[in-house]
Amino acid sequence: MNDWRLLALSLLLAACTGPGRFEGTAADSERQAAAVVDSLHAAASRADGEAYFALFAPGAIFLGTDATERWNIEQFRAYAMPSFSRGQGWTYVPMERHLFLSDSGEVAWFDERLHNDKYGEVRGSGVLVTGPHGWRIAQYNLALPVPNALAEDLVVRIRAQ
Repeated sequence: MNDWRLLALSLLLAACTGPGRFEGTAADSERQAAAVVDSLHAAASRADGEAYFALFAPGAIFLGTDATERWNIEQFRAYAMPSFSRGQGWTYVPMERHLFLSDSGEVAWFDERLHNDKYGEVRGSGVLVTGPHGWRIAQYNLALPVPNALAEDLVVRIRAQ
Protein backbone atom coordinates (compact mmCIF):
# COMPACT_ATOMS: atom_id res chain seq x y z
CA MET A 1 0.00 0.00 0.00
CA ASN A 2 1.30 3.47 -0.88
CA ASP A 3 2.41 5.68 2.01
CA TRP A 4 -0.29 8.25 1.29
CA ARG A 5 -3.01 5.55 1.29
CA LEU A 6 -1.77 4.19 4.60
CA LEU A 7 -1.78 7.70 6.04
CA ALA A 8 -5.30 8.33 4.71
CA LEU A 9 -6.54 5.03 6.18
CA SER A 10 -4.93 5.84 9.56
CA LEU A 11 -6.55 9.28 9.62
CA LEU A 12 -9.93 7.80 8.69
CA LEU A 13 -9.73 5.21 11.46
CA ALA A 14 -8.68 7.86 13.98
CA ALA A 15 -11.60 10.08 12.95
CA CYS A 16 -14.07 7.23 13.40
CA THR A 17 -13.28 6.96 17.10
CA GLY A 18 -14.80 10.41 17.65
CA PRO A 19 -13.30 13.40 19.42
CA GLY A 20 -12.02 12.67 22.88
CA ARG A 21 -13.10 9.06 22.85
CA PHE A 22 -11.00 7.15 25.35
CA GLU A 23 -9.30 4.07 23.98
CA GLY A 24 -8.17 2.46 27.25
CA THR A 25 -10.13 0.42 29.76
CA ALA A 26 -12.93 1.81 31.89
CA ALA A 27 -10.62 1.54 34.90
CA ASP A 28 -7.99 3.64 33.08
CA SER A 29 -10.61 6.24 32.23
CA GLU A 30 -11.88 6.33 35.82
CA ARG A 31 -8.31 6.81 37.11
CA GLN A 32 -7.76 9.66 34.67
CA ALA A 33 -11.02 11.38 35.63
CA ALA A 34 -10.21 11.00 39.35
CA ALA A 35 -6.73 12.42 38.71
CA VAL A 36 -8.34 15.58 37.29
CA VAL A 37 -10.36 16.05 40.50
CA ASP A 38 -7.21 15.44 42.57
CA SER A 39 -5.34 17.97 40.41
CA LEU A 40 -8.13 20.50 40.99
CA HIS A 41 -7.72 20.25 44.76
CA ALA A 42 -3.93 20.37 44.51
CA ALA A 43 -3.95 23.47 42.28
CA ALA A 44 -6.37 25.26 44.62
CA SER A 45 -4.22 24.41 47.63
CA ARG A 46 -1.09 25.91 46.05
CA ALA A 47 -3.07 28.91 44.67
CA ASP A 48 -2.23 28.00 41.07
CA GLY A 49 -5.11 29.68 39.28
CA GLU A 50 -3.93 28.88 35.77
CA ALA A 51 -3.64 25.15 36.49
CA TYR A 52 -6.92 25.21 38.45
CA PHE A 53 -9.02 26.81 35.74
CA ALA A 54 -7.41 24.74 32.97
CA LEU A 55 -9.19 21.73 34.52
CA PHE A 56 -12.67 23.12 33.81
CA ALA A 57 -14.60 22.55 30.60
CA PRO A 58 -15.82 25.55 28.63
CA GLY A 59 -19.18 26.61 30.05
CA ALA A 60 -18.53 24.90 33.40
CA ILE A 61 -20.55 25.81 36.48
CA PHE A 62 -19.23 26.08 40.05
CA LEU A 63 -21.69 25.93 42.95
CA GLY A 64 -20.24 27.21 46.22
CA THR A 65 -21.41 26.77 49.79
CA ASP A 66 -23.47 29.97 49.88
CA ALA A 67 -26.88 29.94 48.18
CA THR A 68 -25.77 32.93 46.04
CA GLU A 69 -22.68 31.16 44.71
CA ARG A 70 -23.69 29.80 41.30
CA TRP A 71 -21.02 30.91 38.90
CA ASN A 72 -20.22 30.16 35.30
CA ILE A 73 -16.52 29.56 34.87
CA GLU A 74 -15.76 33.15 33.83
CA GLN A 75 -17.55 34.53 36.93
CA PHE A 76 -15.81 32.03 39.17
CA ARG A 77 -12.44 32.93 37.66
CA ALA A 78 -13.13 36.63 38.36
CA TYR A 79 -13.99 35.73 41.96
CA ALA A 80 -11.05 33.39 42.63
CA MET A 81 -8.10 34.80 40.67
CA PRO A 82 -7.49 37.81 42.96
CA SER A 83 -7.03 35.41 45.89
CA PHE A 84 -4.85 33.06 43.84
CA SER A 85 -2.77 36.05 42.66
CA ARG A 86 -2.05 36.91 46.31
CA GLY A 87 -0.97 33.31 46.92
CA GLN A 88 -4.15 32.52 48.84
CA GLY A 89 -5.74 29.25 47.84
CA TRP A 90 -7.94 26.82 49.66
CA THR A 91 -7.21 23.31 50.81
CA TYR A 92 -9.75 20.52 50.68
CA VAL A 93 -8.31 17.09 51.36
CA PRO A 94 -10.22 14.15 49.86
CA MET A 95 -11.16 11.50 52.42
CA GLU A 96 -13.47 9.39 50.27
CA ARG A 97 -14.64 9.50 46.67
CA HIS A 98 -17.11 7.56 44.53
CA LEU A 99 -16.71 8.02 40.78
CA PHE A 100 -18.91 6.57 38.06
CA LEU A 101 -18.50 6.39 34.31
CA SER A 102 -21.26 6.53 31.70
CA ASP A 103 -21.70 3.60 29.34
CA SER A 104 -20.30 5.73 26.51
CA GLY A 105 -17.19 6.49 28.57
CA GLU A 106 -17.54 10.21 27.81
CA VAL A 107 -19.12 11.40 31.07
CA ALA A 108 -18.15 10.76 34.68
CA TRP A 109 -19.79 11.91 37.88
CA PHE A 110 -18.55 11.77 41.43
CA ASP A 111 -19.24 12.60 45.03
CA GLU A 112 -16.57 13.05 47.65
CA ARG A 113 -16.04 13.75 51.32
CA LEU A 114 -13.38 16.35 51.97
CA HIS A 115 -11.69 17.90 54.99
CA ASN A 116 -11.09 21.63 55.27
CA ASP A 117 -9.50 23.25 58.33
CA LYS A 118 -12.09 26.08 58.43
CA TYR A 119 -15.27 24.16 57.60
CA GLY A 120 -14.42 20.65 58.77
CA GLU A 121 -16.04 17.93 56.69
CA VAL A 122 -17.59 19.10 53.45
CA ARG A 123 -18.93 17.39 50.36
CA GLY A 124 -18.04 17.88 46.77
CA SER A 125 -19.82 16.47 43.78
CA GLY A 126 -19.49 17.04 40.11
CA VAL A 127 -19.56 16.00 36.50
CA LEU A 128 -16.63 15.53 34.16
CA VAL A 129 -16.68 15.27 30.38
CA THR A 130 -13.96 14.05 28.08
CA GLY A 131 -13.00 15.66 24.82
CA PRO A 132 -9.98 16.55 22.72
CA HIS A 133 -8.07 17.78 25.79
CA GLY A 134 -8.96 14.88 28.07
CA TRP A 135 -11.19 14.99 31.12
CA ARG A 136 -12.50 18.38 32.24
CA ILE A 137 -14.86 19.40 35.02
CA ALA A 138 -18.24 20.54 33.69
CA GLN A 139 -19.80 21.14 37.11
CA TYR A 140 -18.52 21.18 40.67
CA ASN A 141 -20.70 21.57 43.74
CA LEU A 142 -19.19 22.24 47.17
CA ALA A 143 -21.63 21.71 50.05
CA LEU A 144 -21.64 21.91 53.83
CA PRO A 145 -23.42 18.82 55.16
CA VAL A 146 -25.72 19.70 58.04
CA PRO A 147 -26.58 17.05 60.63
CA ASN A 148 -30.33 16.44 60.66
CA ALA A 149 -30.44 17.20 64.40
CA LEU A 150 -29.22 20.76 63.67
CA ALA A 151 -31.11 21.40 60.45
CA GLU A 152 -34.33 22.83 61.90
CA ASP A 153 -32.51 25.36 64.10
CA LEU A 154 -30.24 26.31 61.21
CA VAL A 155 -33.19 26.88 58.88
CA VAL A 156 -34.79 29.17 61.47
CA ARG A 157 -31.53 31.15 61.74
CA ILE A 158 -31.18 31.44 57.97
CA ARG A 159 -34.76 32.67 57.58
CA ALA A 160 -34.15 35.30 60.29
CA GLN A 161 -31.37 36.94 58.25
